[in-house]
Amino acid sequence: MPETDQEQLRAKLTELEIEHRDLDDVIQGVSQQTDFDQLKLGRLKRRKLALKDQIAKLRNSLIPDIIA
Repeated sequence: MPETDQEQLRAKLTELEIEHRDLDDVIQGVSQQTDFDQLKLGRLKRRKLALKDQIAKLRNSLIPDIIA
């Protein structure tokens, strides 16, 4: 994989990790409200899970295949 592609993947990975952490803060804030919206909370959690999956895929694509 060319170096520029890896740099782009690392940048995207960093961006997704930041968004994932930000969503964590938002979810915590919403859930601490006394009358929070369950639908909104569910959407935020699904988005966070989707981000986690994307992060895992990017990390796997950055790790070189090792032939055993």
